[in-house]
Amino acid sequence: MKLSRTLALMSLLSLLVGSVRAEPLKIGDAAPVLSATTDAGTTLNLAEVYKKNNYTLVWFYPKALTGGCTKQGCSLRDAGADLKKLGVAVIGVSTDSVERQKEFKEKHNFDYPLLADTDKKVIKAFGQSAMIVASREAYLIDRSGKVVYYDKGQTDKQAEMVLGFLKTKKS
Repeated sequence: MKLSRTLALMSLLSLLVGSVRAEPLKIGDAAPVLSATTDAGTTLNLAEVYKKNNYTLVWFYPKALTGGCTKQGCSLRDAGADLKKLGVAVIGVSTDSVERQKEFKEKHNFDYPLLADTDKKVIKAFGQSAMIVASREAYLIDRSGKVVYYDKGQTDKQAEMVLGFLKTKKS
């Protein structure tokens, strides 16, 4: 009796952990195709963004209006002209509310959308466990919808890392 109860508990625990912990995306994987709410309260379809640009950078951050996340976002804002020349669209994602994302965007003059992933569907689709907040990560997706670059997220060096990768790709 104790053994069967222990096995049942272990099975339940395994099921719960498996549902929370996804397999991270890898280079060459198809990027998730889904829609989410932006800082403006509108719906953004990621598949459409992938198709319209040479590349789409989807960067995840734990919490809007915090130090590291601000540095990460500002590095991408400051390199915006260089990224646009290479056909890169930028999209930020965190579990913050639409209102908080809007405040973050306005305060730092970000010229790209921030997704308010309050239900964590984008985070989970990209393979994050996301128990509470997003992990700091960045994915570069090409026009065909494939992941071509991944990093664990670099605060003030995020744009530099992506641009460095794109320059080696052109060579």
